[in-house]
Amino acid sequence: MERRALGGQGLAVSVLGLGCMGMSDFYGGRDEAESLATLERALELGVDFLDTSDAYGPHTNEELLGRFLQGRRNRVVLATKFGLQRPPGVYAFGVCGRPEYVRQACEGSLRRLAVDHIDLYYQHRVDPEVPIEETVGAMSDLVRQGKVRWLGLSEASPATIRRAHAVHPISALQSEYSLWTRDLEAEVLPTLRELGIGLVAYSPLGRGFLGKVVDSLEDLSPEDTRRMQPRFQGENFTRNRTLVDRLEELAASKGCTGAQLALAWVLHRGTDIVPIPGTKRRRYLEQNCAAGDIALSPADLEALEAIFPPGAAAGARYPEAAMRLLNG
Repeated sequence: MERRALGGQGLAVSVLGLGCMGMSDFYGGRDEAESLATLERALELGVDFLDTSDAYGPHTNEELLGRFLQGRRNRVVLATKFGLQRPPGVYAFGVCGRPEYVRQACEGSLRRLAVDHIDLYYQHRVDPEVPIEETVGAMSDLVRQGKVRWLGLSEASPATIRRAHAVHPISALQSEYSLWTRDLEAEVLPTLRELGIGLVAYSPLGRGFLGKVVDSLEDLSPEDTRRMQPRFQGENFTRNRTLVDRLEELAASKGCTGAQLALAWVLHRGTDIVPIPGTKRRRYLEQNCAAGDIALSPADLEALEAIFPPGAAAGARYPEAAMRLLNG
């Protein structure tokens, strides 16, 4: 599988990563055996960039990966995050970027993952009460101690990215990016490219919506948090489904699925972008990997732009409380 560089500090990963969150949290329907088989299949296909967080579960997703990594650590580029504090079983978050918490969180992740270092360590959300210089300073200490190799941020504003990068080189920003979430193109992406920072695109398939995995809210389990997200509700759902129907029509003309076409679009946005579609099933992983072989012509890109110009999606991507944690 093709590899791409993230930042200028030596981090290189498979062109597609694997988001592991849904294996343990948020979407319901957990199956550890299938999740472990999916992780193994990812390595077989050349996907070596695995993404998790201490907030997923919380903690249980890191523990799952810790079991999988036994005997495989040197085959994986491992990314995890800190900074979202969450009580078990609750869809509510606090944010903490205090230096002492950074150190504590890293030790916890190392223990759960059963590794001696983390390849890419992100601040999951920016803490507005703690200067970013203090948080990144503590993260930089972890690099000097050999516990972390490269640093990242998630959903940070251009000003915060600049301030953080001045303290220690930031290799990657992880933010939502897809055909229906393009707001970072205006200011964030130009900032990343000016500073030489890579973009890790999470939810490149719109939490399954762009792949037509969800036909209605009734398809989702009661514990699935997508039920609370505005884009999946009411008239927003109907309007967004119309966009996806047009995506499917274009994909059919190219002999691929809508999900594969949506992933191919992200891959075509620049060699400094690595999408990390999440899945807990081998069949979806295999379909996602095939997107790397899809070539898009200028006419294809123009057609996709006509369907999904910036701001095309109806509804906010999170409930109001979670939206306040973005662009920190």
